[in-house]
Amino acid sequence: MNLSTRAHGLLRIVIGFLFFQHGYGKLFGTLPGATEASTPVPLVSLIGLSGILEVFGGILILLGLFTRPVAFLLAGEMAVAYFYVHVHKGFWPVENGGELAAVCCFVYLFLAAAGPGAWSLDSRIARGRGSD
Repeated sequence: MNLSTRAHGLLRIVIGFLFFQHGYGKLFGTLPGATEASTPVPLVSLIGLSGILEVFGGILILLGLFTRPVAFLLAGEMAVAYFYVHVHKGFWPVENGGELAAVCCFVYLFLAAAGPGAWSLDSRIARGRGSD
């Protein structure tokens, strides 16, 4: 396994872990052990749906399970978030607060196109089937 494959896998693991935390905070108001809590969002709302996608999608991305379809779905979620929440606040992402949405969108597009990289359940499943 070369350095590029390992870096690819590490990118997937880190973005999945961070995304999980982002969604967990939306759904439950705080992370375990955090001292400050916010109000959880209603599950039956766009923000609630985004929280659900971020928690479960983040876990699947972190594990490298169903990476390509999940990453494609999350890239779409981030594009919607950018154009629905941020773009009306100004043209530049740094001005409108949309940097995270833009970066995540393109990281997820990369994962959708390139697959999971190293250390993924997708790879283990493919090896088990003899198609790796």
